[in-house]
Amino acid sequence: MMFRQLFDPASSTYTYLLADEDSREAVLIDPVRDQLDRDVALLEELGLTLLYTLETHVHADHVTSSGILRERLGSRSVLSYKAGAGCADVTVREGDRIQFGAHELSVLETPGHTDGCLSYYDAAGERVFTGDTLLIRGCGRTDFQQGDSHKLYRSVTQKLFVLPGATQVFPGHDYKGRSASSITEERTHNPRLAGKTEDEFVTIMAQLQLPAPRQIAQAVPANLACGRIQAASDPSEHEGWAPVVRTNGNNVPEVNALWLSQHSSEVLVIDVREADEFAGALGHVENSQLTPLGLLGSEARTWNKNDAIVVVCRSGRRSGVAALELERLGFRRVASLRGGMLAWKQAGLPVSVTPVATAS
Repeated sequence: MMFRQLFDPASSTYTYLLADEDSREAVLIDPVRDQLDRDVALLEELGLTLLYTLETHVHADHVTSSGILRERLGSRSVLSYKAGAGCADVTVREGDRIQFGAHELSVLETPGHTDGCLSYYDAAGERVFTGDTLLIRGCGRTDFQQGDSHKLYRSVTQKLFVLPGATQVFPGHDYKGRSASSITEERTHNPRLAGKTEDEFVTIMAQLQLPAPRQIAQAVPANLACGRIQAASDPSEHEGWAPVVRTNGNNVPEVNALWLSQHSSEVLVIDVREADEFAGALGHVENSQLTPLGLLGSEARTWNKNDAIVVVCRSGRRSGVAALELERLGFRRVASLRGGMLAWKQAGLPVSVTPVATAS
């Protein structure tokens, strides 16, 4: 199995990428919206298809990118049936399994930090992804968002501490530079839980007196919508030519696949992939013109800056770069296809496999 541990320094959040090396199918555990470009780039570089985004719970300290990844890459968001998030594509409970290629993760319900907390157990790889339920030498707090110290103690001692001692523990956060632990280590050394009775643990948690998470007012409502709460751009800014929405963080103008499929004859569709991709398995939008990203600046000099242009690539990353470059060059009616050809294919829209056509 391919495995990467990724880190968001602003929230001290770990995101985990797991993938099957043969099928190239992948999952992301707890993706962070501020790290969207990093994660999409890594998936593209490694040639992976993102099947699922797995949330350990509805977070209060950062906003998930699961909704945006669904739109861009066609992935499906997974949360607990107790999470209360109507945006979830898949809701899971104890004993369910998430499969990707030849691998699977077992769902463990581990409430206490929130009612909808989950852990994901990789028995074959001897790994468990514990979210905020069990941290390295600590645990999630229980003083807000359905927190319950009794439930958390039982989740850890009856669900996690019963796993084989060599099982590696990969938490949702760490604030001291540690990346992993093990079940044996936490049974032995966790100061809140090792050798503690349930009553002792409840007393410890009641005395923590922690400040509220800085982003809680924004993060919780956003995460209940899979991170998709964002302001749309002013339609007048684009002269009403398309329902353009700008992504948070990098400000890329985007339109969705359904809109483009209905209006492709009214816009200039520019595909910025390489020729072998354009003619490859994903195909391309009919009547689109190939202009690899490296040639965009020189080719665009011959285009009419009043034309409406939609830029396309595999996943939306390169086309986002291209759309911003075209805006810098003075094109006012330009957008990137959100999710690229992956989203187009996921939507079941027709593709062309005609010979390469280049823009001129």
